[in-house]
Parts: sequence; structure tokens; C-alpha cells
Amino acid sequence: MVLPLLSTPIRTQNALVTPIGSVGDESDRRCNQGLHPQKDCCDLVIEQAYRQVFFHPLKVDRQPMLEMKLRDGGITVRDFMRGLLTSQRFRDGYLHTNSNNRLVDHLISKALGRQPHGQAERIALSILIAEQGLNAAVDTLLNSSEYLEAFGYDSVPHQRNRVLAGRAQGEKPTHQRLPRYAADWRDSSAKRFPANPAGASGTAAASWTSGQPPAWALRLWLGLAVVGGLEIGRVLLTIAGSMLSTSIQ
Repeated sequence: MVLPLLSTPIRTQNALVTPIGSVGDESDRRCNQGLHPQKDCCDLVIEQAYRQVFFHPLKVDRQPMLEMKLRDGGITVRDFMRGLLTSQRFRDGYLHTNSNNRLVDHLISKALGRQPHGQAERIALSILIAEQGLNAAVDTLLNSSEYLEAFGYDSVPHQRNRVLAGRAQGEKPTHQRLPRYAADWRDSSAKRFPANPAGASGTAAASWTSGQPPAWALRLWLGLAVVGGLEIGRVLLTIAGSMLSTSIQ
């Protein structure tokens, strides 16, 4: 039996007072698609959507099929956001590196532009992810009345700002406040893949005294070095002699 999404109370938040950047409540990231959307408008919206989801998008983060559908007017910006949030790149970078609670923080900040309404909303969506998966959580957020009222079908979500009297600065932007993964994932990754694994540390062999090779090995190496040097000298002298004899003739 699948549990329904738990209802959570709404809590007042002070997301940001002075915007850090050019986009705020008064700056709409919208592109009216229609049947023939303008190329420049689509390019801007696509880049903004990638930054909203991945912050610093790389070439491997791009989704060419989704971009093509958006440019052709086959999907809305909301559908494009849905595709990015359920893509394999997002799963590898966020779903597999975070707990459900922390993943909820990422999803709400990227889809709704705010922080969770307390632990109750975080727990409710965590249960939804555990029972129905990432797609169900993304659909719940993007199909919500809050999303449609704030961004509609053709606007890229962004961190929503509030102007509060008597307060000049609020909290940090989401990407500064909420890194892609937490310290626990970083530490566990360091244990799984240590920087100096056993057998590859470059330490001296246990049979070497004071870290030095045996005397016979050292004499052999020096002998080979001398023989090699003499052979190289002989080859160079032979080549030089051949060149001189040719020039005299």
C-alpha cells in the first residue's frame, strides 16, 4: 500500500533580500514558445535551466534531445526542467550522492526556488522518493499549484526573493548554501578510493636495507650504465666518421 503525500504547513521564509545576480522576482525568465520560438530566446532559456539545475553545467550535462524538442516547440520549459531533474546526469550527481532528506532540499530549491517548509515537508517528500522514486517527487513539485502560480509553463524557476523592511541582506544563494554532496559522501568516497592505495604508494621494498638496493644490484646497474654510455659514444663516433668521409669524397 502506497502512502499518500503527507500534508505540511507553510512556513514563512526569508530566502534572499538583496539579490546576488541579475535575476529576482521582478526579472522573469520566460520564453513564449508558440510554434516557432525565437532562437536567441530559446538559447537563453536553455542555459538558464542548466544553471538552475547543475549550477556550472558541463558538456556532459547537456541533453540534446530535450533541447531539440524545446526549440521545436514540442515541450514547454516546465517539461524541459522535468527532463533535466529526472536525467541520468542528475541521478548520478545528486540522487546517488545524497540522502533522501538532502535530495529533497535540492529538488525544492531547484524546482520551486525556496527552502523546504520545515522538517515536515522534507519527511513527506523523502517518503515519496523512497516509495515511488525520483520521478514521482519531481512530478509532485512541477505539477503543484505553487509551481504553476510562480513560474507557469514557460518560465525557468529561480530563487524567489522577498523585500523585507529593515533588513539589507538575507541568506546565501542556494548553490552556495547547499553543495552538490555533503561531507559524509566526500569522506566515504575518500575511504573507498584512497589517494595512496596499498601496493601503489611507491615505498621501498621490504628487502632493501635503509631503502637502498643490494650491492650486487647497484654494481650491475652501474655496469650497464657504463656499457650503455660507451655504446652510445661508439655509435656517435661512427656516424661522425661516416659524415666526414662522405664530405671529403
